[in-house]
Amino acid sequence: MKDTYFRKGFGLKAEVKPVIDTEYHSALLERIRSRAYTDRFGDITVRLAKDFGFCYGVDRAVDYAYQTRHKFPDKRIFLVGEIIHNPHVNHRLEEKGIEFLYPSTDGQFDFTEVTADDVVIIPAFGVTIHDMKVLQEKECVLVDTTCGSVLLVWKRVDGYARDGFTAIIHGKYQHEESRATASQVLRHEGGKYIVVRNMEEAVMVGDYMTGRPGHMTRDDFMARFTRRTSDGFDPDRDLRKVGVANQTTMLATESLAIGARLREMMAESMGEEHAAGHFRSFGTICSATQERQDAVLEMMEDPPDIMLVVGGYNSSNTNHLAHLCREYTTTFHVKDAECIDPDTGAINHKPELDPHAPEVTDWNWLPPGPLQLGITAGASTPNNEIGKALARILAIRGVEAEL
Repeated sequence: MKDTYFRKGFGLKAEVKPVIDTEYHSALLERIRSRAYTDRFGDITVRLAKDFGFCYGVDRAVDYAYQTRHKFPDKRIFLVGEIIHNPHVNHRLEEKGIEFLYPSTDGQFDFTEVTADDVVIIPAFGVTIHDMKVLQEKECVLVDTTCGSVLLVWKRVDGYARDGFTAIIHGKYQHEESRATASQVLRHEGGKYIVVRNMEEAVMVGDYMTGRPGHMTRDDFMARFTRRTSDGFDPDRDLRKVGVANQTTMLATESLAIGARLREMMAESMGEEHAAGHFRSFGTICSATQERQDAVLEMMEDPPDIMLVVGGYNSSNTNHLAHLCREYTTTFHVKDAECIDPDTGAINHKPELDPHAPEVTDWNWLPPGPLQLGITAGASTPNNEIGKALARILAIRGVEAEL
């Protein structure tokens, strides 16, 4: 495995940097950033969040993917799923001849086509223990771009399972990262997990865990959390000692609140001494996710008239940024610049947190007269797409901007 597993790139960063800069740079955003994140274009004042777009983990994953193509120009290169949740970045990799392996509807990957002569890129979300084992047995070249923040969560979940604690994971059970994180408990015999989507589900778990009056029956509980628990999960046995972890792209404040609430419920029902020995918190909030959410909250101390959030509709961190913004001002979440038509003035956007919510079209969304436009973007959104989206909005007002 020594010669076929790579986690630190190939020392080709300088070689691929000009290409990456050309494909993802935005002179327009750099202009605004250089002017203290605020600039004026005609009667539109544009305010840019102080933290937005590519985070370190995403930047690293994209860089390693480009390095891999440069290192192995003649080999077949496969990518497990998507490198990140941004259609334009993934499309560019496809154009470079990287083949995508997509999971079945139940999240399973088929690696039958992969041979020892091939190269396989592990995405920033990571892969399950089972999938990693299958790929290692193929003896192909593995380029692991799993984000360091994700690895931190894995380490914590592994520790829970090792010490006999069930991992309660705040995340989306069908998301690649949550599946990979949950699988970490399987390193230990008897390791258990349960995935909760939000505070409502966390309280359901807390009610059952503490035996509160009116809690769900065992059958109802198992029906509610089917497919979200480890094999053989027994809520009467496996909720006695629990530790909380999170999918790194979830709303950080909600993850922290879920951890605090579950501990509070255990302490109230069973005593502080019991909680001290039977509950563990995570300390695994992704700093990049937190910084982007904090930057939005800072902007909302004086909310702009309109907030534009740019990023893939299947990007959890982008959806949560949009959700935050909607609590303070009129917000439009667009997947890319193509959602904005500079000729008709129309905007196609997703108005709900649900990634599967349908896109809607508004024509009179940009009010006449002077206004403040705030902009942020998910951690998987490249600067050039953010810049293009802004340029199209300015074009509606007859302002031409250099991309």
